[in-house]
Amino acid sequence: MAVEQEPEVERTYDVTSDLALPPLAGEGQVASTTTVVLALEATYHDTADLALARGGFTLRRRTGGRDDGWHLKLPRSGDSRTELHVPLGAGDEAVPGDLLARVRAHVRERTLAPVVRISTHRTEHALRDDDHTVLALVCDDRVRAEQLLEDGDVVEWREWEVELAAGDESLLDQMEARLRAAGAQSASSTSKLARALDGRLPGPERSPSAASLRDGTAADVVRAHLVEHVGALLREDGRVRSGEADSVHKMRIAARRLRAALQTCAPLFEDGGYVVLCDDLRWLGRELSAARDAQVLRERLRRLVAEEPSELVMGPVAVSIDDALGAAERSGRARALEALDDPRYLRMLDALDAFVLDLPMTRDGGAPAREVLPRLLRSDVTRLRRAVRDARQAEDGKARDVALHTARKKAKRLRYAAELAVPALGRPAEELASAAKGVQQVLGEHQDTVMSRAFLRELGARMHTDGLNGFSLGRLHAVEQARADAATRDLEQAWSAVQASGRRKRLRG
Repeated sequence: MAVEQEPEVERTYDVTSDLALPPLAGEGQVASTTTVVLALEATYHDTADLALARGGFTLRRRTGGRDDGWHLKLPRSGDSRTELHVPLGAGDEAVPGDLLARVRAHVRERTLAPVVRISTHRTEHALRDDDHTVLALVCDDRVRAEQLLEDGDVVEWREWEVELAAGDESLLDQMEARLRAAGAQSASSTSKLARALDGRLPGPERSPSAASLRDGTAADVVRAHLVEHVGALLREDGRVRSGEADSVHKMRIAARRLRAALQTCAPLFEDGGYVVLCDDLRWLGRELSAARDAQVLRERLRRLVAEEPSELVMGPVAVSIDDALGAAERSGRARALEALDDPRYLRMLDALDAFVLDLPMTRDGGAPAREVLPRLLRSDVTRLRRAVRDARQAEDGKARDVALHTARKKAKRLRYAAELAVPALGRPAEELASAAKGVQQVLGEHQDTVMSRAFLRELGARMHTDGLNGFSLGRLHAVEQARADAATRDLEQAWSAVQASGRRKRLRG
């Protein structure tokens, strides 16, 4: 079933039942108006604990307007939010699978059911310019909302809504001035659904201030970090399911940051419950990796081929690379989508929520973050130091490649740990994070050449078997080998920067 997606930019106002709508045309961009009256009926679906509403989503089946159908509105950002639309089916159809997929990370294994029924008597005024183009819609809504939950209430109210069409934000400002002058006030709720559920939804969670984290406990800083990246994981889930660019990469980063935080902060946790979460996050990262790795390699090799002199590119090199890695990327994406529907993943999300809600902290968790976090960072610096030493001592070839890759992972963990500590430790942690990122990037370049050289060798062998010229693939392999050697040399300077940052007084404790 096709899903239509479009941005929705609107502002809503509370008004009394007898307030007169002011004139809407005659000044500025609006030359005329046309009016229609609509009777809208919408049934909103959610879980029993209102997981969608708590996450800022609205999912409804609506009839009576020009856009009859199922609508899923994503969380609001300022005046704007994205709305997905699927046409109506039979009157008793289930929530369309394409919409359910976008909120699966919030619904998980719970059941969706009707929670609110809203009837709206709408007088809709289309604001038109001199060419009769609709710039915006001003809706005068008289609303009746019935809660379908146990002991549900019925509430009624009136509101005005201005939704942009072809107009721009200056028109919203112009209309707001007129409506406020007539007696309108900014809406007390973010949506009709939120108003209908008044009293059943918790208030919005406020992020801790920079000052509170700077002077807060280790638990305060860790919890804020975990909340941030659990939120990122949930956001990217929906983007991965809809195939948005870079979503797999960002979701994998969120999973890695969460796992790194749990590992670094392990000495602060009372029990071993975090270990299962780390295992699940590692599993998720692996399931997401195939699609991302193929994408990165494909883009890298495209650049390499493009940089080669045309006379040295012999045979269908670019096409062969694209065909092989395009298939690998598609296969990897299918694997990622399977993982997001795996019960293990959905249970992991529940476990993350429970863990963050009630962090099982030791006494150190209640100590000032500026005293506790430097000790954890020093441990991660030590891990990276050992990994760099092992890489230096490893024999050339596969053993050296494996050791350098291990050092890269330790550098990434140190970077993430230092970034976690920035709210409490400030600039010293920022500098350590930057230095660790330098090591990560140098060794990331090396690891990329490991992957590309293995692929080029395998593809070259296949092309030779097929009677094709593998000369160009051999040249690319040599270029990547040179880059690997350069990255190995660059490691020494990058590691020196980490050592210098780690010696900062505020990080020594």
